[in-house]
Amino acid sequence: MAAPSSKFLLLLALASAVANAQDKPDETLSAVVGVSAKIQGNARSAETLGLQRRGTGALVREGYVLTIGYLVIEAEAVQVTGADGRTLPATVAGYDHASGLALLKLVGSLAAKPLPLGDSGALAEREPAMAVPAAARDSPTLVYVVSRRAFSGSWEYLLDSAIYTYPPVMDWSGAPLIDANGRLVGIGSLIVPDAGSPGTQSPGNLFVPVDLVKPILGDLIARGRRSGPARPWLGINADEIRGRLFVGRVSPEGPAERAGLKGGDIVLAVGGEEVTTLAEFYRKIWGRGAAGAEVPLRILQGSRVRDVTVRSIDRLEYFRPSKTY
Repeated sequence: MAAPSSKFLLLLALASAVANAQDKPDETLSAVVGVSAKIQGNARSAETLGLQRRGTGALVREGYVLTIGYLVIEAEAVQVTGADGRTLPATVAGYDHASGLALLKLVGSLAAKPLPLGDSGALAEREPAMAVPAAARDSPTLVYVVSRRAFSGSWEYLLDSAIYTYPPVMDWSGAPLIDANGRLVGIGSLIVPDAGSPGTQSPGNLFVPVDLVKPILGDLIARGRRSGPARPWLGINADEIRGRLFVGRVSPEGPAERAGLKGGDIVLAVGGEEVTTLAEFYRKIWGRGAAGAEVPLRILQGSRVRDVTVRSIDRLEYFRPSKTY
């Protein structure tokens, strides 16, 4: 990855491209908003994500803000702060576990123009873009796409083509990734140690492509979730270590814990078929049918190999109902 000689000049060029794509470049940045959420005290996600969460979102339709879902899952109250400093309450209009994105509905209106959705699939490696956290709206960070590849999260989460960027942006949660046409192409999700390629020491960020929300945006507004059957969820957090899937933890009172799985177990197979990667594991689970399907697992528990059957559920059923839906 060859870095340009002058970051400042390239940022200026990218800003100029955005300005050419928009009559008023300020309109692009005014669509970037701050998001803060107070989470229910008994939230199941409180242990891992905390009770006070802050990040960023992007106004994508009049009255609707797109952000990363973990900021607002099990929220008791949500507030959105615009570029002019005005703060409005919001409700969680919809949440989608498959993409990891959430949609907020504003109670009131902001003095901002919605940010158009771009073509995240066309964003190629080495292309520049702007990452714009709300805390640094007036000084966006020039980043480069250093990799387009799949991402497997330990929490039963899989993206087929995530956007990896460099250099790392610290206020990444929900931060919009804006292309040279002034369009939204990604939503910030994580900071990662290997943005360039697996196993490398190349810290950067992972953005969720907005192409994932385009087909379901209407569903999120109308129903609060995507249409169709929900994926089966087991409540297993696992990691790939030396060709094995080690269970780091199981969600308390979740399907896997009820079936007798626990941290330290090793998942060997699903339905008699060996699994050695998270992607294989998830696809075989999801291939069993909709939420509610029974998932047969073979696990190594201590020195004993066990066959257990886990009755899956819809992941949203596990969380406390948000008081903002």
